[in-house]
Amino acid sequence: MRRADDDDIAFIDKNFFIDKTFILDVSVGAQDELGFEIGELSQFIGQGFAGIIAGIQRTLFDIGAELANPGAARFASVTAEQVDELERLIDGWEEELTPLRQFILPGGTVPAAMCHLARSTVRRAERRTVTLARQMPVNPEVLRYLNRLSDCLFVLARVLNHRAGVADVLWKG
Repeated sequence: MRRADDDDIAFIDKNFFIDKTFILDVSVGAQDELGFEIGELSQFIGQGFAGIIAGIQRTLFDIGAELANPGAARFASVTAEQVDELERLIDGWEEELTPLRQFILPGGTVPAAMCHLARSTVRRAERRTVTLARQMPVNPEVLRYLNRLSDCLFVLARVLNHRAGVADVLWKG
């Protein structure tokens, strides 16, 4: 439906158009932005993380489809098992790291900096999705997944820096 959404209407499905300012479109758009950033990260991250990043990107696409098509059973639904997998990744990576006692500044290697950028986009997507959930039913596992993904990307950034021999930059506030 190219050009169908040139005005202030967004095309969701062949029979479903919404105002571009409606929180559903804003939330789905935030998921899209995040998927793009994760895709860009995948071009810079080592092979040991490629499968993890690809899985995250697929899940984000599932989330976008699930949100854009409320109640449509044809789209995969985020599950508690996917949230648990993020938690297992976080726990495993944290074993490599010194526990934090203060805030760190985002940055370091290019892939780590990209993780921090994607993490900020996850947080925005989560906020938009929380707002959406106040107006219409949203799978609670979507909210949990986004919350854990933010944590996952933070820890991954630290691991990438650690493995590259780049120290965390502590905030001196």
